[in-house]
Amino acid sequence: MHMLETTQPLPLSVAPDGTIRIAETRVSLDSVLHHYRQGATAEEITLKFPALRLADVHACLAYYLNHQAELDQYLARQLQAADELQQRISAEPAQQRGISEMRERIKARAAERERKAS
Repeated sequence: MHMLETTQPLPLSVAPDGTIRIAETRVSLDSVLHHYRQGATAEEITLKFPALRLADVHACLAYYLNHQAELDQYLARQLQAADELQQRISAEPAQQRGISEMRERIKARAAERERKAS
């Protein structure tokens, strides 16, 4: 008679910054779930992230489906943290100068291309 394994290790770990990563990769659970919520299959997700094993993606998706409320809260917190970081970066004077300088370079290049095309 065959014995069924009743537990399998979950291929998830929490990084020091609180991000949930899959197996021994840098791929976040957030990334996998983003693609899953967009309609990607486990197979398509492994094509997008070659570092992942198909079995690990299936395990993560099963975990998500069994703990959806908790993981949706985690995803909301991650999104809020990303938005706050984006706002801090955007408000940084050095960042604003850099963006302004980059826009000026782009305008100058476009003007140069237009001048050469004429």
